[in-house]
Amino acid sequence: MSTLITISYYLMVAFFSVCFIWNFRKSKNWQQELLYLIVLMPFLLRLFRLK
Repeated sequence: MSTLITISYYLMVAFFSVCFIWNFRKSKNWQQELLYLIVLMPFLLRLFRLK
């Protein structure tokens, strides 16, 4: 059961990371791009199991 929860957690983190990257690429304002990068960092660290 815990394996299923772990897999679903990483799928959720991957989904939100892709959403942030998608919005980052569509953004034209450098301030919004910086904000997306700041918000994206914890998600990528969790996805790569560094945090």
